[in-house]
Amino acid sequence: MGLSKKIGIDLGTANVLIYEKGKGIVVQEPSVVAIDKNNDKVLAVGKEARRMLGRTPGNIVAIRPLKDGVIADFEVTELMLKHFISKVVKRRFLFKPTIMICVPEGITGVEKRAVMEAASQVGSKDTYLIEEPLAAAIGAGLPVEDPSGSMVIDIGGGTTEIAVISMGGIVVSESLRIGGDKFDEALARYVRDKYNMVIGEKTAEEIKMEIGSAWIDGESQEHEVRGRDLMSGMPKNLTISSHETVDAFKENITTIVESVRHVLEQTPPELSSDIMDRGIILTGGGSLLHGMDTLLSKETQIPVASADSPLSCVAEGTGIALEEIDRLKEVLTSSEMLK
Repeated sequence: MGLSKKIGIDLGTANVLIYEKGKGIVVQEPSVVAIDKNNDKVLAVGKEARRMLGRTPGNIVAIRPLKDGVIADFEVTELMLKHFISKVVKRRFLFKPTIMICVPEGITGVEKRAVMEAASQVGSKDTYLIEEPLAAAIGAGLPVEDPSGSMVIDIGGGTTEIAVISMGGIVVSESLRIGGDKFDEALARYVRDKYNMVIGEKTAEEIKMEIGSAWIDGESQEHEVRGRDLMSGMPKNLTISSHETVDAFKENITTIVESVRHVLEQTPPELSSDIMDRGIILTGGGSLLHGMDTLLSKETQIPVASADSPLSCVAEGTGIALEEIDRLKEVLTSSEMLK
């Protein structure tokens, strides 16, 4: 019995992270699969497949099987999970692993079943689902089981999860289908509208990671971009500034700020005072956007800080929750419940 592996999976829109008990994060790869359309063969998964995005000949497609935090392409998600889990569970047919998968708060029963089904297809013994904000809070080291309020904002690739947590459960929350992907799209749209130039999603992501900002209190930075001129169809170079990224992201960030305010308005007063004292914790890749913490703090008048390891927080929290399954049973969904 003790030989069964325990694996926590952060099945993200942008990246898949796998946490193994006793080892920490053992897989951290992009959620991308490259497939040959002629024979449906998988050519590459993860980092290799991501390099193919936007660069493949007609018969090869690079697919991102998760959209807005949920499974959009079931078969490809299953293939991807199989690939990553087999890396972790070498002798995978000897002992089936216990798997805990993190899902966005507020996904439907149908979507939960799809995730469970994918886990059982890759050979899990028992499968549990944990809601993303709870996993993020556990991974960030917040005292989630105390009768006091903790607030977490997790900005991932496909969703932003905002939640107030107390006594091991989510008291108030909102889930937005806005994340890193929407920021990339906004940048590509901005460059097209302002400069008549088309850039790919990898280029947009590169701009975001290099100089992307939610708020600027100092000097603006610049980044050189290559794309295609819409008028001539020729390659074109362009220098973009971090001030421009603030403009490009404005609409999405305003939506996040409004939701944060809405969650705070619905929070019971006792928990509100705990949050004022403790502050709000930011997790997820989107929290790395320059000035995001400053902006949210200005808008809410509450201290905001990033978690120590914002990118791996959710996966780590999922792994820690596996150790505490008996204590957290109330707030987890198990494969038994969905039968």
